[in-house]
Amino acid sequence: MAEDEPKPSQLSMPLVLDRDLTKQMRLRMESLTQRGQKRQDGEKLLRPSESVYRIDFIQQHRLQFERWDVVLDQPGKVTITGTSQNWTPDLTNLMTRQLLDPAAIFWRKEDSEAMDWNEADALEFGERLSDLAKIRKVMYFLITFSEGLEPTNLKASVVFNQL
Repeated sequence: MAEDEPKPSQLSMPLVLDRDLTKQMRLRMESLTQRGQKRQDGEKLLRPSESVYRIDFIQQHRLQFERWDVVLDQPGKVTITGTSQNWTPDLTNLMTRQLLDPAAIFWRKEDSEAMDWNEADALEFGERLSDLAKIRKVMYFLITFSEGLEPTNLKASVVFNQL
């Protein structure tokens, strides 16, 4: 980039927990259990360690993935999986075939302040988000918490350059 060209500005988009989505999906699982019914073929039901997050793309067309900003305030691991599903307000079934690959995995080891991650997959996933932002205003994520982590232990955002 030439010195006289303006540098692209950065736009941080936090992953914001939408408790209504997580709660609604958990209610579906409870309802099935109470009625003794089985899930539909391919339906993904939330486990206790999973939550649903979302990103609203305020700007859609000229985003280039820069980096993930993920902080865990204690040791453990989170797996961030995107979904190709455009959810309806009633949050119909999340299907396993709608979960995107690769997932981004971030962890912090015991006795360490440093964050580690599966860099190649996280970068590929971030670049895919840039492409999806061109056609979507909202993107949903399934976050799996493990090794004792909970949603309150995570601060995460995706940083894009605005071109």
